[in-house]
Amino acid sequence: MATLNFALKNNTGSNTVYAYITGQALDNNNALFLLRSDGKTPYYPTSPSSTGTNLSADCAIPLGASGSTTTITIPHLAGARLWFARDRKLTFYLNPGPALVEPSVSNPSDANYNLVWSFCEFTWNNYQLYANLSYVDFVSMPIAMTLTNGAGATQTVKGLPANGLDLVCNALREQNNKDKAGWDKLIIQHNGVNLRAVSPNTGRTLNNSLFNGYYEGYVNQVWSYYANSTNNTLTVNTQAAAGDVTAKVASDILYFSVPGISYTKPSTGDIFSNSSGSFAVSGNGTKDAITARLAAAFNRSTLLINGSQPNGEKVSNYYKNSVTNHYSRICHSVNIDTRGYAFPYDDVAPNNGPDQSGSVFDGNPKLLTVTIGGGSSNSAKQSAIEEDATPVQQPVENAKKPSHFHELRSFVDKLSHRKSNT
Repeated sequence: MATLNFALKNNTGSNTVYAYITGQALDNNNALFLLRSDGKTPYYPTSPSSTGTNLSADCAIPLGASGSTTTITIPHLAGARLWFARDRKLTFYLNPGPALVEPSVSNPSDANYNLVWSFCEFTWNNYQLYANLSYVDFVSMPIAMTLTNGAGATQTVKGLPANGLDLVCNALREQNNKDKAGWDKLIIQHNGVNLRAVSPNTGRTLNNSLFNGYYEGYVNQVWSYYANSTNNTLTVNTQAAAGDVTAKVASDILYFSVPGISYTKPSTGDIFSNSSGSFAVSGNGTKDAITARLAAAFNRSTLLINGSQPNGEKVSNYYKNSVTNHYSRICHSVNIDTRGYAFPYDDVAPNNGPDQSGSVFDGNPKLLTVTIGGGSSNSAKQSAIEEDATPVQQPVENAKKPSHFHELRSFVDKLSHRKSNT
């Protein structure tokens, strides 16, 4: 069975850090997989007779003292996560299936809610390793990663600085002072200390009135723009077989040139979730490709700037409207190299454009080094608004970046009976 090493570096300042690996074992009939505490032995849970059953194996992998590196070994996995917890172990449960009940940041009664933890995501199959940082649900401890391939070439995502969470929280407060929209409600504290900053979508799960009506004025402007003039035509490059498709608004519906594809006005919830209402996954490949690019454009608020999505986009134009996904803007601003998934379609980019998603991928991986606790450098930024980092071009490797990893992961979640404790 093929295996791959991960080198886990503890850079947290704490001597008590645990790692966990969860996913779907591709070489074992897609079985639910966890790695045991020795960092090399698989654990394939059987289906329990009742919900909320404890794991029958210890899957908390202890890292060494701060500054040390621990090596673990994984098999081919899909829809996988590498979790880190500081000071205390996480609690996972099993439901019949078996289905894994994961730690949740959207359920205050979850056993892990007041603990310090983070995760990154990856899939390793016969074709490549693909891994990314994720802030789609929340921001907490900094994670950075470097992928080394068989030829010795490396790709790096630097992640947050050591004080990244505090910078994100400070910037959310500053934004809320400007527009009073509720950005400060995304800050979760425990005993007066910043524990995490959650995304707007997670925030709305915790408080379903948060941001109600926030995007509606901007959506109305977009609809008017693409309805009132024959010159204002929206062009979406699906970056797939359908190529460019065009759209205009008529009778309050955004109609595309592809028969049967149209959109009603998305709500704030649709825009922040990328997966409800107007932006629900349809199963039609062309429409879902359009949805991804529309959702990205709304989160970045670029539809009144550029009628060609995503080609023709410039990172410098993202988040310029006062109504935008400021959580995503802030996450990118605070990250050392500005990269990391901050909403589900944050991998949408112009052809050959700069990467925003904070991903590494290669068809011949040798080692993935993951640092927890301070990015690739211990240096701390002073604020979320410093000199702009140069956008990083997507690496050209002997592998292809999968399109919309988070949607693929949602599909894998269904196959592997993944369940969060919400």
